[in-house]
Amino acid sequence: MSVLVVTGTGTEVGKTVVTAAVAAAALAAGRSVAVLKPAQTGVAMGEPGDVAEVLRLAGPVTGVELGRFPEPLAPATAARRAGLAPVRPAEIVRAARELERTHDLVLVEGAGGLLVRLDEEGSTLADVAGLLDAPVLVVVQAGLGTLNVTTLTAEALAARGLRRAGVVVGSWPAAPDLAMRCNLAELPEAAGSALLGALPEGAAALPPADFRRSAVDWLAPELSGTWDAARFAGSQAE
Repeated sequence: MSVLVVTGTGTEVGKTVVTAAVAAAALAAGRSVAVLKPAQTGVAMGEPGDVAEVLRLAGPVTGVELGRFPEPLAPATAARRAGLAPVRPAEIVRAARELERTHDLVLVEGAGGLLVRLDEEGSTLADVAGLLDAPVLVVVQAGLGTLNVTTLTAEALAARGLRRAGVVVGSWPAAPDLAMRCNLAELPEAAGSALLGALPEGAAALPPADFRRSAVDWLAPELSGTWDAARFAGSQAE
C-alpha cells in the first residue's frame, strides 16, 4: 500500500487526527510519508489548515495542499462562492502520483465524507480513489448513529468497486456508554472491513512527542501499529 485515501462518515469525525496518527506510525516504522489535502475549506489564506496540523502532530512528513477556500462548505460550493477554480480529480491524481515517486506512503485526506462534491461536475473523493486504485480508510464516530452512516459509506464504496482498507474510530472517550461499547463489535460488519484502531478523545491536545510515541498503540498492524481490536474491546467491557 503506497497510497491510502482517508475519508470519514461526515465532518468533525477526526479525519485529520487519524491521518496524523497513521503518518506518525508509518514514520516510526521507517517509512517516508506525504500527506495530500486536495481541498481545504473553512480556513483563510495564511491560517494553518489540516496539513499544518498533521505536520505538527506527526513530525517530518511532506505536506501538500492543492486548493484552499475560506468558507466552511463542501469544496465545490466553497470554490464557486470564492470565485476560484475547484480542485478536480485529475489534478489530485497527478499530485498523488508525483508524491508516490519519492515517498513510501501517500495519505490523501478528503473533506467531509466520501461523496462530498469537489467540482461542478459532481466529482467526489470516491472518483479519486477509483482513479488511484487506492484503498479507502474510513474514520467513524464511536456513538449512537455511527452504524448507519458507516454502512452507507461502505455500500457506496462497494457499489463503486473500491477497496476498503478498514475503519478507525476517530475519538474514543475515557468513559464510553453502552452504545459505544456495543458498536466495537458491530462496526466491522457495518463497514464490511476490519476495525483498525481507536484514537483516544483529546489525542490532538497531547504534546506532539507524546502523540507520535502513542500513535502505534492506537492503530492496528495494517497501519504500522500494535493495536488489537479484540484486546481493546475486552478492556472496554463492563
